[in-house]
Amino acid sequence: MSDRKKVTIPRLFQKVTSGEPITWLTCYDYPTAYLQEEAGIDMILVGDSLGMTMLGYESTLPVTMEDMIRHSQAVRRGAPNVFLVGDMPYMSYQISNEIAIRNAGRFMAEAGCDAIKLEGGAEMAPRIQSIVAAGIPAIGHLGLTPQSVSALGGFRVQGKGALAAKKIIDDAKALENAGAFAILLEMVPDRVCQLITERAENCIIMSLGSGPHAHGQLLIYHDMFGLYPRFKPRMAKVFGNAGEVILNGLKGYVQEVSDKSFPQPENWFGMPDEEYQELKKLLK
Repeated sequence: MSDRKKVTIPRLFQKVTSGEPITWLTCYDYPTAYLQEEAGIDMILVGDSLGMTMLGYESTLPVTMEDMIRHSQAVRRGAPNVFLVGDMPYMSYQISNEIAIRNAGRFMAEAGCDAIKLEGGAEMAPRIQSIVAAGIPAIGHLGLTPQSVSALGGFRVQGKGALAAKKIIDDAKALENAGAFAILLEMVPDRVCQLITERAENCIIMSLGSGPHAHGQLLIYHDMFGLYPRFKPRMAKVFGNAGEVILNGLKGYVQEVSDKSFPQPENWFGMPDEEYQELKKLLK
C-alpha cells in the first residue's frame, strides 16, 4: 500500500495556488481503488454512475444510498489516502435540507468519505449551505447533470448559448457563496468553464469534458479503459483498452477449456502416491 500522505482540502487548494492540476477519477471497488491510490490520484468520486457502469441500469436514477455506501466503503478500504467524494444519489437530497444532511452524514460516518457531491444550480444552494453548516464539505455539479438528463433533453453539451451559459455562471457563483469548496462542470463549453474558473474566489473548479482551463480534470474510469460497452463519450480518452484485453482473455479461456488444453499440470494440485493408495484402501 502507498505510504503517501492523506490528501486534504488544504492540499487541494495548495495545488490550485501553485498551478498544479488536480487529478480526479471515478471508482467503485476495492481493487481499482488500490491501483488508483498507487498511481497517485488526488481525488476519487464514487459516482452514482455506478448504476450504469457497475449495475447495468440505463440511467443513474435507480441507485440507492445503500448502493452508494457499500461501494464507497470498498473504495475507502482500497484508497485510504485519496480524497474520497461520495455522490449523493437521486432523491437523497432534493426533498429537504434535513434529509440531505442525514444522507450526507452517512457518507462521512459509514464510508469515511472526505466530502459529498450533489447536482443542481442556485436552487440547490440551500442544500449546500445546510450540509456545509453541518460540518460536511460539499461539491456542486453543473452543466450536464445526469439525474436531470430528461429535463435537459438528453446527454448533450450545456451552456452553448449566451443565456444558458450566463445561468451556469450565475449558478456556480451561487454554489460557491453557499459554501461549496469545489464545483464540477460537466460538458460545458471550454470558454464558459474558463470564465467560471477565473471568477472563482475560494472554490476549486473541475472539468469533465469542459476543457483545460479548470483547476483539474475528472474522467469516468470505465470510459478511459474501454470497460463500458454501451457508448464511448467524446470527452473520454482511452488510456488503455483493458476491455479488449479482458475480452480476448475470456475468449482464450473458453477455447482452451473447450479443447482441453487447460488446465495443465501446473494448474492443479496432486497428492503423494502412497497417500492415494492408502485412500483407495480406505474406500474399499
